[in-house]
Amino acid sequence: MKVTVPYGQSDSFHIDVADNQLVGVFNPNKVKAVNGDDAIDSALNHPFDNESFDQFMDTDEQVVFIVNDGTRPTPTAKVLKHIYPKIKDKNIFFIVATGVHREPTDSEYRFIFGDDIYEDLVAKHRLHCHDSRHDPMAYLGDSSNGTKMYINKIVADAHKVVPISSIEPHYFAGYTGGRKSFLPGVASYETISENHYLALQDSARALKLKGNPVHEDMMDAMQVLNKIDIFAIEMVLDSHHDIYAVTAGDLSKSFYAGIDNAKEVYGVKIPQKADIVISVAPYPMDVDLYQSQKALDNGKLALNKGGIEILVAKCRTGIGPKPFYDLLSSEKEPEQVLNKIKHSWKLGFHKAAKMAQIDTWASTWAVTDLSDEQMKNVHFKPYHDLRLAFSDAVQQKGSNASVIVLPAGSMTVPELASEVSDEKA
Repeated sequence: MKVTVPYGQSDSFHIDVADNQLVGVFNPNKVKAVNGDDAIDSALNHPFDNESFDQFMDTDEQVVFIVNDGTRPTPTAKVLKHIYPKIKDKNIFFIVATGVHREPTDSEYRFIFGDDIYEDLVAKHRLHCHDSRHDPMAYLGDSSNGTKMYINKIVADAHKVVPISSIEPHYFAGYTGGRKSFLPGVASYETISENHYLALQDSARALKLKGNPVHEDMMDAMQVLNKIDIFAIEMVLDSHHDIYAVTAGDLSKSFYAGIDNAKEVYGVKIPQKADIVISVAPYPMDVDLYQSQKALDNGKLALNKGGIEILVAKCRTGIGPKPFYDLLSSEKEPEQVLNKIKHSWKLGFHKAAKMAQIDTWASTWAVTDLSDEQMKNVHFKPYHDLRLAFSDAVQQKGSNASVIVLPAGSMTVPELASEVSDEKA
């Protein structure tokens, strides 16, 4: 069978997989198409525990909008098409929730906002990109786990805030969306570091909320926002990045309301694990290796012990944060990387830890635009052509090796059909 595997924004590879090898090509589940415009309007007019969006915006006070950066597929521009004509002359301000990511490029800004709105915001000086290290922060309190909640003063000083986000699986927070607009979105570097340290625990994984220490710390930290009037807008996308569901209003209730919809799309049942798993970080989640790691982590859930996982990710802007690369490249063996983490901690180590953990029981290969030296330094067998990588994997594992392909690995969470359980808190 010929299988098409996407690479970057518009390229792809074509590989031939024998019928006796292919367990399946698993994408996010197909769901009934909805009218995205109607879904947005309905959510804005019928929010959870809040007045309608128009009523919420009936104020002379400044309203701060928090939007995701260019590493997320969130269709922020679609929401803004509905609301911007009504709010453009009001006292509004936008902040891009980068967490510890870099500032978006010009093309990414235009993807986030759309050309006209982006240019209008820039012209009116109503747009700021969060900088977790250098922006002025405000201390709002501690979570019960001791995370000190420092967030950007632009948000902390606002009486009204509108976070616009999407809900997808997240490899250690369970899901994106909701509380992630604030933590890590607009939090200080130190606050993010404290929260992400919890990601080293095994219970911090995709689709899991109940008992997930990262999620529970985030939700607990949200209690310090009780003086801010929040109107959240949350979207769940289907496998084509079209809107499947929209919820709005109360931050927690709108988030949890979207969880069932998100699992309908992203929680994919598989009949068995495979000897070879090809997991793709699709555009725009292939921005760098740091972000592409999500596809690797999801792919491991479909991989047999001793198997080969092939990450396919263009890594358009390189490796990502330096501490992440420095840690992985500082040791020759994954066990040594994990041991180093036990004795020291820096933000970025959580991704390195998740990657190193896979290497203790399986092999990780990668098809990227990165150099061979870069990939070898972080414990990947490097390739630039999936056809060659797959051929080598079959030669190593044998002609009867089972194969699973995840064309949207960053957003596909494989679950053995015999082990599927409800992880919702």
